Amino acid sequence: MRRKQIKNNTGKSRNNLISYLSKSVIEASQFDPGVFEKYNVKRGLRNADHTGVLVGLTNIGDVIGYKKNGNKLIPVEGKLIYRGIDVEDIVKNALAFKKHAFEEVVYLLISGKLPNKAGLLKFREYLGTLRVLPDDFTNNMILNLKGTDIMNILARSVLGLYALDSKADDTSVPNLVEQSLNLIAKFPIIIAYSYRAMRHAFEHKTLSLRHPDASLGTAENFLLMLKGQDKYTRLEADILDLSLILHAEHGGGNNSTFTIRVTSSTGTDTYSAVASAIASLKGPLHGGANHQVLGMMEDIKQNVKRWDSEKQVSNYLYKILNKKANDRSGKIYGIGHAVYTISDPRALLLKKMARELAIEKNRLEEFELYSMIENLAPAIFQEYKGSKAAKRVCANVDFYSGFVYSCIGLKPALYTPLFAMSRIAGWCAHRLEELTFDARRIIRPAYKNVFPRRDYS
Repeated sequence: MRRKQIKNNTGKSRNNLISYLSKSVIEASQFDPGVFEKYNVKRGLRNADHTGVLVGLTNIGDVIGYKKNGNKLIPVEGKLIYRGIDVEDIVKNALAFKKHAFEEVVYLLISGKLPNKAGLLKFREYLGTLRVLPDDFTNNMILNLKGTDIMNILARSVLGLYALDSKADDTSVPNLVEQSLNLIAKFPIIIAYSYRAMRHAFEHKTLSLRHPDASLGTAENFLLMLKGQDKYTRLEADILDLSLILHAEHGGGNNSTFTIRVTSSTGTDTYSAVASAIASLKGPLHGGANHQVLGMMEDIKQNVKRWDSEKQVSNYLYKILNKKANDRSGKIYGIGHAVYTISDPRALLLKKMARELAIEKNRLEEFELYSMIENLAPAIFQEYKGSKAAKRVCANVDFYSGFVYSCIGLKPALYTPLFAMSRIAGWCAHRLEELTFDARRIIRPAYKNVFPRRDYS
């Protein structure tokens, strides 16, 4: 009886302590908003016009959504550039020759050059040899250590690969390239096996792990491991490859790429740097937007009776903005972007093939609802915000990516890992650049301390 009472008192004391410390943390973390202006501090590394603060230079990717005329932003059609090449041209070439081009994009991002036909074949074959996980790795890192989030399993698996690399801390360029390609090849396998392990452990599904096929590209291999031979269509593989291409790189300023550049600037190993980028991407404000779009669309589908009625859809979008519908956040998810204004080129490219997929899966009516919201939301947003609207908004790639993945039959638990599976190419390219340019320095910004001085008492 006494032991139980002591245990209850200990628990109560702990809860009181945590509650007190939590309140203190909140109090100690507040700032008068005027202080930011006083010291010219740019919150979130954003300028007053919401553009990003220029903190570095890169030869890898460029994201264009506006031009600046003095302090004025001039909206322009969005462009995404990989090593000087418009991603739209890469996609057009892939479609024209009916080929999967993600591996070509990886080669381009890493090396800065497009491979010739023979070079690309050799590159694809080399990636194929890297896909098999080390002996006992799957059991030790994925199956035995159960996890409820694939991104966490992916991060710990990457760190686990450090222990198996005899040259893990070698930052010579050849070794960095080898480590990068090894991770790019292994990400899809780790993600597919992690998903299977989660379903087995927590949903009591049959555990089946399929071996990768060295002759297939990344997109088709991933579908093979998840769905099985002859269980996916050519269009599914095509649109997944397109999605990988579109998510592979997005300039140095996105949070996860900036994270890997910061950690890489210290000279740390590849595995630690990549794990830090995974941790960044896992955050719902970065990698989880398509989850929020899907949730919002489910809410709209349930509450709007006529999906083909612009009036009914518009009225519901106003309710969402007024925090009276969906999750009461006041946000139309998938609409708006930090850089793009008139259009997100990734959304435009994905939308074209998404319609074909919707027809194949008998979900055209749902696709048309997405398309209507894409057309209506920017004007509704501008009208609602009025003079407070910082800039024009458009549908971003997340608006359609969740719909596409659901049509393919992929579950939401895989959406952010799929992002990582693609973006690892850009991450590695930026890490290589960070560690190899001559004038590099450790990235060390400054924070101004504004806590008042006081005596110890």
